[in-house]
Amino acid sequence: MKRIVIALILISQMFSCSNKNKVNNELKAKVETNESFAFVKKKALEIVKMGFNAGDGYGEVWIRDYNTFIELSVEVYPQETLKENLLVFFRLQRGDGNIIDGFIPKNKAVQTEGGYEYIFTDLEPDYAGHKNTVETDHETSLMQAVYKYVKKTGDTDFLHVKVGEKTVAERLEWSMEFLLNHKWSKEHGLIYGATTADWGDVQHSHPWGVFITEDTKFCVDIYDNAMLIIALDNMMEIIPSTKEKWQSIRNGIAENTMKHLWDEENQKFIPHVYLDGSPYPADFNENEIYYHGGTAVAIEAGLLNKEQIKVSLDKMIANVKASGAGSIGLTMYPPYPAWAFENEGMYPYGYQNGGDWTWFGGRMIQQLVNYGFVEEAYEQLLPMTERVMKNDGFFEWYTVKNEPTGSGTFRGSAGVLYKAIQLLETAVEK
Repeated sequence: MKRIVIALILISQMFSCSNKNKVNNELKAKVETNESFAFVKKKALEIVKMGFNAGDGYGEVWIRDYNTFIELSVEVYPQETLKENLLVFFRLQRGDGNIIDGFIPKNKAVQTEGGYEYIFTDLEPDYAGHKNTVETDHETSLMQAVYKYVKKTGDTDFLHVKVGEKTVAERLEWSMEFLLNHKWSKEHGLIYGATTADWGDVQHSHPWGVFITEDTKFCVDIYDNAMLIIALDNMMEIIPSTKEKWQSIRNGIAENTMKHLWDEENQKFIPHVYLDGSPYPADFNENEIYYHGGTAVAIEAGLLNKEQIKVSLDKMIANVKASGAGSIGLTMYPPYPAWAFENEGMYPYGYQNGGDWTWFGGRMIQQLVNYGFVEEAYEQLLPMTERVMKNDGFFEWYTVKNEPTGSGTFRGSAGVLYKAIQLLETAVEK
């Protein structure tokens, strides 16, 4: 009897293995023959050859964008060109260690009333910088971009290049120290920024909303702190001498992120934990809002386990269905009411308030692959690649009706989609 049971178990295992192989082979064939994947990869290489600004209509090179397509740029540009772009950010680094948001040629840096206040340094002869002060991801984005450059090219010598009196490595650590010295909430053990919509860089107050004002409400959020965790991991890997000091700091930030921002009961991240009271009325339940982008970056930071990732994906898919949006790039659901942001572009399902951004949806796909959700990654990637092919471009964001909006050569979207496809192709080969 025992032999019969063992035989039945073996047959069951063989059948299960056979089915799994069949599914894997079917998925492999789908990935290899997918027309939109081939189109996206070819198109991505074409548009990244056109420059380093975010896309058509933008004069600036922004670090939060460059971070997401620098690996793609390695495919088509010489190392020296990529290094030069990175060095501009270090030459324009401020005296307290903070990193600029973006740079623009000096002859185009025309000061206008209420516009950016341009930054100049003796170290940088050709470019002027500017900084969106409501966001807290410039330092972490540069750290991640340098990491990707070094890992992709093997150019560790870049870390020893001197900019003024400091090496690149020293300046990177200095930028991390800026966050602890000037953006640190002692109460929460986390960094803070202004009240924005998920990963957005438009605060709730002011008609434009990119500068800290007397009306700014500061808070800790998941996106900024997850970006910091990733940046610290990156720094300790490529600059091992920093590990002794920063490992415990990194671990504390990870622990405090889950302590203060993770809603265990609802299995989601709390949008904002305010340092000095919410800007919104007491009858507005902000925690009903689910942040797609910040959740994707939190997964990249290693904050969620596989079970939590699956729950997160299921919630994203449900949100897409409920809103009618085109993909899990949906910034959030539900969106903030129209009155929640002074900027008129932040209406419900507009721009960063519920717009559908492949720029972040693609990052969620990457993490699904990395954590073994390969079939799910394929299914959720298709709406993003198919609309690139349909609209013949990498648009900045899509409306809730899946209509393309903004720049049609948005390099951040090209970068994250290209990498997502590459990861998927590698995964199905295993």
